[in-house]
Amino acid sequence: MIRPNEGTDMGTDTGTHAGTDTHIARALRALEHHDPSVRLRATLAVGTSPAPGFVGKLVERCAIEPDFSVREMLTWALTRHAASVTVPLLLGEAGSPRAQARSQALHTLSKIGDRRAWPVFTPALLADADDEVARTAWRAAVALVPEGAEPGLAVMLAAQLGRGERETQLSLSRALIALGEAALPTLTAATTDLDPRVRSHALATERLWHDPDAGFESAIEEAKRAAALAGAPGGTVGSVDR
Repeated sequence: MIRPNEGTDMGTDTGTHAGTDTHIARALRALEHHDPSVRLRATLAVGTSPAPGFVGKLVERCAIEPDFSVREMLTWALTRHAASVTVPLLLGEAGSPRAQARSQALHTLSKIGDRRAWPVFTPALLADADDEVARTAWRAAVALVPEGAEPGLAVMLAAQLGRGERETQLSLSRALIALGEAALPTLTAATTDLDPRVRSHALATERLWHDPDAGFESAIEEAKRAAALAGAPGGTVGSVDR
């Protein structure tokens, strides 16, 4: 069993202001240790005993932490702190020039679940040039969209149809499907787009909507054929077969 202070040199100082400061200082140093297992234990300890003094360093580490497991623990630790402290810092990171900082901040905001973060999801953010950031933004936006704002989000997401390779396209399809029926009008309109990549992606998403068990590869290949036929002279396009 992992104990919060095991291997972190955090100590057990309590009862005095000086002891608390020492405790925080040791934890912050441990978050920068060269061994990821030490950083993981330190982050667990910080989340177990949250304090405002930790938040800045946790957010900072999110931007540069190379280990996936530690990044996930950093997100968890941030969710253990007050949203009034974490959300403003994370919103600032969403505009960082560092792609990992943007992606991890958006992921963490989605886990915190505070809808005060919703205004950050602009068309520019949802069209981020980095595919990983964009995919994270799509998932986070769906998680945080306020009631009634789903159709507008669907329009912003649909603007990305046809983008990227399989993994990116599947992420966008899942985000649109997760919006529910509010996305259907926008998705149906995209099946007649002049761009064949947009048409095929929209058709594949529509097929997955009606048949969640269908593989994305087969859905996209069938959609490409349908889009090609629709683009031929005299061709028409409509919803895929139900």
